[in-house]
Amino acid sequence: MRTAYDVETIRAAERALMARLPDGALMQRAAAGLAASCADLLGKVYGKRVALLTGSGDNGGDALYAGARLARRGAGVTALLLSPERTHAGGLAALRAAGGTVLDAESDAESEAGSDAAERAVARADLVLDGIVGIGGKGGLRPRAARLASLAAESGCRVVAVDLPSGVDADTGEVHGDAVRADATVTFGAYKPGLLVDPAHEYAGALRLVDIGLESASPRPELEALQHDDVAALLPRPTGESDKYQRGVVGVVAGSARYPGAAVLATAGALHGGAGAVRYVGPAADSVLARFPETLVSAGPPSKAGRVQAWVIGPGLGDDAAGLSDVLASDVPVLIDADGLRLADVEAVRGRTAPTVLTPHAGEAAALLGCDRARVEAERLASVRELAARYGATVLLKGSTTLVASPDGDGAPVRVNPTGTPWLATAGSGDVLSGLTGSLLAAGLRPVDAASVGAYVHGLAARHASRSAPVSAQDVAAAIRSAWHTITTT
Repeated sequence: MRTAYDVETIRAAERALMARLPDGALMQRAAAGLAASCADLLGKVYGKRVALLTGSGDNGGDALYAGARLARRGAGVTALLLSPERTHAGGLAALRAAGGTVLDAESDAESEAGSDAAERAVARADLVLDGIVGIGGKGGLRPRAARLASLAAESGCRVVAVDLPSGVDADTGEVHGDAVRADATVTFGAYKPGLLVDPAHEYAGALRLVDIGLESASPRPELEALQHDDVAALLPRPTGESDKYQRGVVGVVAGSARYPGAAVLATAGALHGGAGAVRYVGPAADSVLARFPETLVSAGPPSKAGRVQAWVIGPGLGDDAAGLSDVLASDVPVLIDADGLRLADVEAVRGRTAPTVLTPHAGEAAALLGCDRARVEAERLASVRELAARYGATVLLKGSTTLVASPDGDGAPVRVNPTGTPWLATAGSGDVLSGLTGSLLAAGLRPVDAASVGAYVHGLAARHASRSAPVSAQDVAAAIRSAWHTITTT
């Protein structure tokens, strides 16, 4: 499992480790890992041009020491000092001793010739190392740093961020103003939440974690991302004694005369997600049976449909709220999606004794929170936590980085889903996810596990179906089986 810790926790761990190490040893560990990563990206170091965007903090020191190592291997290294009077003295001396060049980028900005020298160093570089701001930085880049970072992006060279891209918020993943867009980020000791959550995640590029010997002082991370082994351990497996009820029966209340396809897709997700049986309640029974004759259909109401271990309600319902109160009154887990989110009352959700899972996209989350969509997309981590606390429910916030948060008081870290593809942004894919997650709830997984595993399998299925080409929701549902097989056999 990949875990991420907040800035204060990481700093506390660094202080504890530095107290046991010789002065400067921790920075040298970080610089060694950083230089090795840069060398890997360059392929051949000798003769390559490297520009260091160097700020005043320890990230600037890391960049300078790493630059010195690259210079000793034959690279032409130029440090552009953005805070000359506060540059890390030891790192600067090491770079000069290794034959590196130093430019005062701030003073140069005041003269046309000097400015050309700094900008030329960036434009001609094979690799630019971002050591402008450390993990405690807040807000966007200052104009001079933003200009050089923009030139690096335009030049087509490799841009590597030290610990995290400068200008992004390490704890929240928010981006306020200009920030470095990196091709890769080399982070030290532990992942920071901002590296895993959009919009900052989009700026980070490929992630590489360098072990510098930190031991976390916190029993719980802020964020965690499941990986294959974690998901494989959670996926339900029938035994020789299992029957359809032991495997889980999921009820689906979805679809309408206008949107019968939503019922079909939610049922597809449930059936491919391992449910022992699916009970469908709604007006799209003919469409569902035509595609999936094994489905058990009922005219309703949901409470009269028969035994279920979980309900999925909402996809394609339109304005028909007739079954919602019936489902919310049940004593089994309920997943609410799409139109169900618009029709559900917060007090009715909070008053449930059985677990509830909400699966909004950013627009639906904004409506639930009473804010605009832009705020949700800019503050994804804060938004998913707020929704979970307000509704007393597990919330799966769909998007470029899907997040899962437990209700306030659960104590679990927020989970971020690492699978998926941009091609998954297609009509009906959320209906498939709802059915899949509902089947996992019916199998007995905890809500946070059902939502996390559902998102993981769904995203991996999309990758299998797409293979870098357009994909439909039906394709994603059909690929759940191959994704499941990959997870449980590798």
